[in-house]
Amino acid sequence: MNDSRETLTALLSGPDQSGIVAKMSGWIFERGGNIIHADQHRDMEAGIFFQRIEWTPAEGTSDYQAEKAAFETFATSLNMEVECKLSSERSRVAIFVSKYDHCYHELLLGQRSNELKCEIVCVISNHPDMGDVTAGYGVPFFHVPVTKATKAESEETQWQILRDHNVDLVVMARYMQILSPEFLSAFAKPVINIHHSFLPAFAGEKPYQQAHQRGVKLIGATAHYATAILDDGPIIQQVVDRVSHRHTVHDLVVCGRMLERHVLAQAVRWHLENRVLVYGRKTVVFD
Repeated sequence: MNDSRETLTALLSGPDQSGIVAKMSGWIFERGGNIIHADQHRDMEAGIFFQRIEWTPAEGTSDYQAEKAAFETFATSLNMEVECKLSSERSRVAIFVSKYDHCYHELLLGQRSNELKCEIVCVISNHPDMGDVTAGYGVPFFHVPVTKATKAESEETQWQILRDHNVDLVVMARYMQILSPEFLSAFAKPVINIHHSFLPAFAGEKPYQQAHQRGVKLIGATAHYATAILDDGPIIQQVVDRVSHRHTVHDLVVCGRMLERHVLAQAVRWHLENRVLVYGRKTVVFD
């Protein structure tokens, strides 16, 4: 198979029903498509079916958007929620960052190397520090100061920037501000956050100091979707590392930042590859 051929990837969820896998694969087969990868999961308690299918349309297909729309119509007719994406489509991503730059660089370098299949279209920060280095990446930079008194106005400015750049996904790369419920509702698209702790432990500020005071033996980082409730959104990925009584707070911070880079980039990559299904407070992540 020619790896350069366009592929379609669909994420499906809905009530579990007899023959659903056969119906999906049968539709693709009847139209001359070839399934590259398929995986499914059933939540036995909730009675919900989840599936991810990746396939190449039939040889000679020229209108891939029409093929995508046809599959979405078919899946919807089976009472399934569906999100379908072409391999050539690149999500338009905005990075929100404050002063810590380790996750920020990981994302921009990941896009540059094509490990993250997206287009980072802007960087928004409440501090001016990242302006010059962002210019070096060739990405527009917007300094939007945020104070308690100006938060609503600042978020309106941020929202206008996202609209102007047609952003599909916001990634909070150690953005040290809380996005308001009003902002999240207005944006109405995914926002991925990195929390420098293994949630739900040590939520909020200074988790490494909290962890050191508690004498933990494991520290971690959590990438999750942001919701109106602080640090409570559906978890995409978590990683941990072992520590001991010999580690200082500084040691924990250094170790934690390495974990943060990895887990945020992995969560963003999974999202971009249409591998993450959200339901309730949980996610299904297809490998």
